[in-house]
Formats: sequence, structure tokens, C-alpha cells
Amino acid sequence: MTSTSLSHAEFVFPASFAQQRLWFLNQLAPENPFYNVSAAIRLTGHLNITALEQTFKEIVRRHEVLRTTFEMVEGQLNQVVVESVTISLAVVDLRYLDVSEREAAARQQAIAQSQRTFDLTADILLRVSVFQIDETDHILLLNLHHIIADGWSIGVLVRELGTLYTAFSSGKLSPLLDLPIQYADFAHWQREWLQEQLEPQISYWLKQLANFPGLNLPTDRTRLAVQTYRGATYNFEISKSLTASLEILSQQEGVTLFMTLLAAFQTLLYRYTGQEDIVVGSPIANRNRAELEPLIGFFVNSLVLRTDLSGNPSFRELLLRVREVTLGAYAYQDLPFEKLVQELNPERDLSRHPLFQVAIALQNTPITALQLPGLALSQFEFDPATNRLDLELHLWQTSEGLKGQVIYSTDLFDSSTVTRILGHFQTLLLGIIANPDRRLVELPILTVAERQQLLVEWNNTYKDHAFNQCIHQLFELQASLTPEALAVVYKDEQLTYQELNRRSNQLAHYLQKLGVAPEVKVGICVERSLLMVVAILGILKAGGAYVPLDSTYPPERLKFILEDAQVSILLTQQSLASLFMGDWGDHQLVYLDRNQEIITQQSQENPNTSVTSTNLAYVIYTSGSTGQPKGVLVEHRGLCNLVDAQIQTFAVKPEDRILQFASLSFDASIFEIVMALGVGATLFIVPEEARLGSALISYLRQHAITHATLPPAVLMSLQPTKLPTLQTLISAGEACSPEIVARWADTRRFFNAYGLTETTVWSTVAEVTDSSCTSIGRAIANTQIYVLDAHLQPQPIGIPGELYIGGVGLARGYLNRPDLT
Repeated sequence: MTSTSLSHAEFVFPASFAQQRLWFLNQLAPENPFYNVSAAIRLTGHLNITALEQTFKEIVRRHEVLRTTFEMVEGQLNQVVVESVTISLAVVDLRYLDVSEREAAARQQAIAQSQRTFDLTADILLRVSVFQIDETDHILLLNLHHIIADGWSIGVLVRELGTLYTAFSSGKLSPLLDLPIQYADFAHWQREWLQEQLEPQISYWLKQLANFPGLNLPTDRTRLAVQTYRGATYNFEISKSLTASLEILSQQEGVTLFMTLLAAFQTLLYRYTGQEDIVVGSPIANRNRAELEPLIGFFVNSLVLRTDLSGNPSFRELLLRVREVTLGAYAYQDLPFEKLVQELNPERDLSRHPLFQVAIALQNTPITALQLPGLALSQFEFDPATNRLDLELHLWQTSEGLKGQVIYSTDLFDSSTVTRILGHFQTLLLGIIANPDRRLVELPILTVAERQQLLVEWNNTYKDHAFNQCIHQLFELQASLTPEALAVVYKDEQLTYQELNRRSNQLAHYLQKLGVAPEVKVGICVERSLLMVVAILGILKAGGAYVPLDSTYPPERLKFILEDAQVSILLTQQSLASLFMGDWGDHQLVYLDRNQEIITQQSQENPNTSVTSTNLAYVIYTSGSTGQPKGVLVEHRGLCNLVDAQIQTFAVKPEDRILQFASLSFDASIFEIVMALGVGATLFIVPEEARLGSALISYLRQHAITHATLPPAVLMSLQPTKLPTLQTLISAGEACSPEIVARWADTRRFFNAYGLTETTVWSTVAEVTDSSCTSIGRAIANTQIYVLDAHLQPQPIGIPGELYIGGVGLARGYLNRPDLT
């Protein structure tokens, strides 16, 4: 490790604008190492430690900035340059460790050294460590603070290292001429130049970045209020052949390779976010004068590259837009980023960078090109575990193609997500080379494996059900197998499967005489009772489709549903007769209680009908996106698939006791009814007065309910208590919160079911055990789920989009409206 001491002779110069900004950031987080610059070089061969120490002494002598600290005087930040620094280079000998442990120990110590903070007012801001792995194997670690160095500076330092070490190891003097200017001269010139050129520079950038948007990049976790700068690094490569193809395309289009990579990167961000106005950052060396090239110092500037991707252009068209943006930025690159931030004055936000959240850079000066006498040099890679932005994409050119590195925030992203991002980027590059004239939304981003997973594997939900059956036939099968089993209970009334089957058969025969047949819609408006279930089964057995009407609806809505559905027969009760008095159109009213004597004279045998699995089972009206009710047409095969999926998911058995909670006008009611009657279980219709609060808890306990489907709002209103028989609880109808899971998922199976009325009640389900994850789960049997963008292209994992659902449960369409697609 380097040990240093300072002389007392000092020279004071104003700091550069870039140094001022880093000083400010350091004051905000003085113990944070995120602005350390580190590099490690493996030296294989015989290392001359004396020559190496002499080399660094000379490098520090040559570059004043390596002898610089900082002080604030009356609001002015100054560079304080000391006349000389005494450096004593020590070696950390790791040979006492087992051979297999040495490299890991060197990497661990390199990470620890890279995370040591600097005191900008007192420390020399260069640290050098040498780790000895073996007699002919050393690792040289350089640590500098960004306030005195940038990426280019590392290249300067390593080149001088090569030249000086070569000379000193041979007993020669330094062949390098003294530098004509120092970094402090640049800082002075920058201030004078800016006084003359400030106005046109600021004018360009204010126009270019007017009302610039933030980037809503999807992340794995919610952004913290204050950025921690915890990060990780992931390395990757782009093949030599793909790199060559990208270079050829760039030449053909009159753009640089960087412009092509930038356009591809912005295309990927567009596909991820759907935003057509994409802003990214890009570092630029800012050494546009020859005399600045050999200096170590903080010259790098950040360009803000804003591209308009609207109109879904082809990639070739986008390249022209990116070229214009990039050339404009280069022409006005001298405005210090710090002045730009000051002029734009964005709202202060400690959770993110002020102007951009992602950046891209292309470098072409790899360290591995150097050679030292008796030594072979290679890069020693380690992850300092810090970051400055959400995501940075760094690329550099080698003889073997492009190599890359992604630095990302571990507060926001998992490593698996970054791996996917890089897979998408490379797939996109291949698609661009294959056809640069394709529109941006048509370019591929999914890898072959991911496309197979999303479109095939995760949607391989086929189950060989008896799709030629109807839902009432499943009930009839249960009635024949267990005629004496209890089918339905309401208060002190109950019906066995045999009794329920006979009563619903009698109603079905009566309805057939009234003209009910396949596709005929029959309205139901009854109070909660056994009659409700008898009516549904009677309509289905007659071949018709039931249309539920809630007696609490306004008369205007009831009338609309009857007319829109063209209901010719309405089943109701005498207690509700007042709802349908007056001009209600040509609807035949059947009072199930008043007409009971006639109905009971009908046959108790299962009626014959030509209804098939593709005929309507029910029509349920939803509010519709515009507020106007719309009737959703659901077929028998969707209900049959529903029953089988329930059996598979919830392990429903004949001995189970199923709660019927939902109103008949909501499709959750049929979800509950068929869960019981489709497998031979018992359905318990909870009375209206027991549907809330402690009364509901008492009902669940009293009747030993095993399976209940309840909306989250109801679950939140209930006080959790011991319900030993309630083994399965299903949350449905609304978003399920972590609080609900924590309350109810401790002693029973807890499911989060999701779906639309248009998909036969549900489409996906997840068994939830962890309150930190309340996913809607995966597709149920014979259902396909796709997350698509606005152009109906499949979205990658973790990228939001619109949910598209298909399968046998998909409703036929909307009554009197276009069919579903």
C-alpha cells in the first residue's frame, strides 16, 4: 500500500466546474466511495519493485493534480497543490495463504481498498497497492478520486507507467518531457473561455432539453427516497462477426459505431418504457485540444442525448435522428455539465441523477495493449460494488469484437434482470443487422429461449377435459353418484343432490314448454335462497342461458338489461313483483313461488335438450369501460373448464363445504356454485344479514366452511380469528394487498385469483405464502396469458404491458357489440 507525506509548500488555484460538482456531492455523502476510480492490472513475470516505486514517484511529480487537495474559502473551492509528495510503495504479500486462496484474497482486498473513502481536504487522492500472489505474479491496484482523474486519466497513467518502468528497470533516466501545462491551467482557461462562450452554449442546451422527460424504466424494486449508490458490475461480449456487421452498417449510413449502438440502446429503452422521448447520458473525454491529451485530471463531461422516436420509424430512419442529435451535442460539448444543471434547475431529487438515469459509452483504448520488460499485462477484474446511475452500459473495441460492462444499481435491479437486458440488447442488434429497415416495434428483442418460454412453455396449459359436456350435466353426474349427499343449504332449509336435481328438472320441463331452448336467454331476479340455485339449474337444464338481475339495481338499469338481452321470460318472486310493474316491454313473468304448484306437476326426470358445450350458459352484465352496461356471453365449455381448474387448484372434494357469498349479479357467484355442485360438495348460501363483520365470522365457524372466496375489501374488514376448518381462502375481485396475505395466509392455503368476466370468472391464480409477493400467478388450465405492448408485441419478463387472455374460457363476446378478439 502507498504511504505518503506532504511538503509544506502550497500553490492555490480555483477548482474546475466539474470539481465543484464532485465536491458538492462529496459533502452530501462524505463516507460514500461511489466517486472512486479504480483499476487493477495483473503483472505476470519478474516485477522490479524498486523501479515501480520510482515510477510512481515520477508520475506524481509530473502531474500536479496527483498532489492536490481541496479547500473552501469564502464560498470559493480551490485546488491546493503541494510542491512534493513522498511515496513509499509497500507490497501486500499473500503467499502465506494457500495457492487456491490467494487470488480470491487479492480480489477481496481490492474491493475493500476501492471502497475506502478519501478526505478531499487532507488526503493525497492516489493510492497504489501491490498484491503478491507468487514470485512471478503480482496485482497492481490503482485507486483515485474522480475529482482528480477520469477514465482517460487511467490510460495516461498506465502508459506513463509503461514508459517509466521500462526506463527505470534498465537504470535509465525518464525519457518523458515535462508537461507544458497542468490541470490547474485547464481550470483557469475553462473559466475564462466560458465567460465568452457561455451564452450560445446555454442557448443550445436549453432549447434541446426543454421539458425533457424522466425515464420510467421498469425496475425490480421501488426506488429509495435517497440513492445509496450500491451497485454491481456485469461483463459481456459482442461477437467479432456482429461487431464487424455493426461497423459496416455504420459506414454505409454515414454514422459512427457509437451512434449505431446509441440508437439501438435507445430503441431498447423505447420498447421497455413505451416512451417516444428518450434521454440518456454519455461521457465525453472533453480533451478537444492536443495539449490536454497527456494530462491526468477530471476533464470528462457528460452529454445529454435526447432522441425523438415518435412515429415508429425504421431503424435506418432513427440513425439519421441520432446522428443529428449526437453531432449537435458534440458541437456544444464544452458547456460544463454542472453549469447545464444549474441553468435547467431540475427539481432536486436525492433518489436519482438530475438529468438522466441511464448512460452509454464507447471506448477504444484498452489497458491490455501495454507491455513491460519481463512482464505481461492483463486486466484484473473485480467489482467495487458501487454505481452512480440506475444503469450504465460501457463498451470498448478490441480485436475480438466489442466487450462490454453493465454497472447497475442493486437497489433497483436483480442480476437476473440485467442478464435479460443484455440478452435483449444483443438480440436487438442481430435484428437490426438482419433488416435495418424494419420499424422499431417490429425489431426482435426476445431471445429464442425467452420467446419459447413466454409464448409456448408458460402457456402450455392444455388439459384434456370433456369439453363436449355442459355444466348441468356435471351436476347430474354428481346427483347420480351421491343422491343423498347434501347439495345446498340456506338458513334452516337444505336440499340433497337428488332433491335439487328433481326440483330443477321440474322447472326445466316447465320452461321448455314456455319456449326455452338453446341460446334463449332467461332472466333471474330472486332473493338469496335455495330457489336461486334451483332457478339457475332449471334454466341450464332447459337448454337456456340465465341472465341475473339484482333487485337492488335502479329500475332504469334493470329495464336496460332486459331489453338489451332480449329476455322474453323473467323468473322472479311475488315479493319482488313491484319492481316490474308498468311498461317493461314484452317479458313473460314467471313467479317461482306463485307458480310452484304448476311447476311441481312437471316431470322429475332429466330433460332432453340439444344444448352443446358451445351454447350460452349465462349472460352477465358489467359496468363497461364507458359506464354503459354490457352483456358478456359465456358458454358451457368455459364453466366446465372452470370446474376442472378448481379441482386441480383447490383440491376440492365431495366432503368440502363451500361458501356462497357473492351476489348473483356478479360472476363470482357461479364460481362458488360450480365449485360445490361440480364435484359433489355442499354449497352454503350465506344470508344477507351474515355477509359482513363478526356475523360472517360466526357463519364460517358455525357451518365449518372449508372453502371461501371473498373480495379483499371484505377480508380487510374482518378480524382474523381461529377458523380451524377454513382450509382454503381465495381472494378475488380486487387487488390483494400484502396486509391481507399477512392476516389470512398463516394457517391455511391462501390464493390470489385474477380474471375478467370475459374469461369465465378467472384466468390466473397464485398460491400466496409470502406477504412480500402478491402475484396474480399463472394461467389456469386451457388458458393462455400474454403481456403485449401497444403494438401487440410480446413484452419481456419484468416489462409492463397489456394483458391479453385466450383459451376455452374466453367469452363469446358482448351482447349487441363486436365480438372479443
